[in-house]
Amino acid sequence: MRRTLTLIVLATIVSAGWLAPVSAQQPASTSSGQAYPSKPIRMISPFAPGGGNDILCRTIAQKLTENLKQQIIVENRPGANGIIGTEAAARSAPDGYTIVLIPSGHAVNASLHRKLPYDSIKDFTPITLVGSSPLVLAVHPSVPAKNVKELVALAKARPGQLTYASAGVGSSGHLGGALFETLTGAKMVHVPYKGMGIAVTDLMGGQVSLAFGTSLSVVPHVRSGRLRALAVTGAQRSPALPDLPTVAEAGVPGYEAGLWYGFVGPARLPPEIVRRLNAEIVAVLGLAEVRERLASQGVDPRPSTPEEFARLLVSDLERWAKVVQRAGVRAE
Repeated sequence: MRRTLTLIVLATIVSAGWLAPVSAQQPASTSSGQAYPSKPIRMISPFAPGGGNDILCRTIAQKLTENLKQQIIVENRPGANGIIGTEAAARSAPDGYTIVLIPSGHAVNASLHRKLPYDSIKDFTPITLVGSSPLVLAVHPSVPAKNVKELVALAKARPGQLTYASAGVGSSGHLGGALFETLTGAKMVHVPYKGMGIAVTDLMGGQVSLAFGTSLSVVPHVRSGRLRALAVTGAQRSPALPDLPTVAEAGVPGYEAGLWYGFVGPARLPPEIVRRLNAEIVAVLGLAEVRERLASQGVDPRPSTPEEFARLLVSDLERWAKVVQRAGVRAE
């Protein structure tokens, strides 16, 4: 299965001409001969405002607007773990005027749902990976656990009483929680939302007990004292919270989870437009102020070529299929 998907993606890359280099200043043109872009570009964030995906979109959109001399309009289309907004992008005209920032949950959805309204590989054109980030295990201050071991003990003493929020069924936060339960034997209740921004709002209000949240949406509230962070989910500590241990360090050996973000457009996006968008987004991610802002929120900028991002999509489809099956996660 993996070999078949890889061949499909690489064949698409070669035929589209994505391997040819281009500078950020090189103009692109549409089939009509007009210079690209000649009108505003819609950038879809398939989650609600305030979450990590939305924050990344708005940070990048501001600089792209300046560089391209065209307005980049961020459109939030939340719901179904990003499926609604992602479908909107897949159904858009392949003219370079609609792109979407997908999270690593895009690869999860292919295993989580028996039938998606799009093909996770064939219906999209990879543009560039944007960045990666661990999740942050954060609790409401009313939760008595001060560290991971105490949280595990509390969950076992009160099975089914602790609730954890996520951006939706099958999201990185959901799988992070499911993996935590699998490895610790803790029993908690999953509460899915339409985006991490809404989930974090309810977490701060005490409507839910904890969350495995994105760094972008959680870290500012940890620093303000409205949430208490217990650990990060990556293999290494986060530069944004260097004193915080990883979940594995804190007593759950073998635990590792996280997420990435990347831009794709609809299938059959012209190669010259793919190259232009890739070059411009990579240039934005190279700006010191952008890198510093993302790093301060726990996101490691990781710009890539379209073919590198395509290979990541294929490999993650296989990897998360195994995790979903092992954890017994199902779409609700």
